[in-house]
Amino acid sequence: MTGSPQSPVPSPQSPVNRQSPIAIRGRIISRGVGRGRVLLSRDDVSFLGGVDAETGVVVEPGHALEGQCIAGRVLVFPRGKGSTVGSYVLYGLARRGLAPAAIVNVEAEIIVAVGAILAEVPMLDRLEVDPYEVLRDGDEVVVASRGDEGVLCLVTPTTG
Repeated sequence: MTGSPQSPVPSPQSPVNRQSPIAIRGRIISRGVGRGRVLLSRDDVSFLGGVDAETGVVVEPGHALEGQCIAGRVLVFPRGKGSTVGSYVLYGLARRGLAPAAIVNVEAEIIVAVGAILAEVPMLDRLEVDPYEVLRDGDEVVVASRGDEGVLCLVTPTTG
């Protein structure tokens, strides 16, 4: 059928057309707007001991993001792990200008959630579509809260 509008939100069963506008709803953990390039990991993240508090570089040995800087990126990972002090590490990164532009989790946990709120880093979880099916490293996205709804918008997909 020609001329029928395409839904901007792909269903989990259908292939994702990464060229069309994509807006994905999720649960708001920390309000705000963040824009940046995606830094994607399937590994959980610990801010205490896993991220250098002075540089924003992931230092956890063997981590998928080891050696990469999270500053200004939209950090996508399954969930946080580690000590509650990790919340304050995230807050300290924000004070130094080294925090991620936004955080997207599959399922938020209290350590990263509190850190994002303290650091005023926008954060979403429970996206209506699996982020690993839609996002690629380097995609330009916006994470925002709209009223009671959070949304992740794919602005510029990477190619390849």
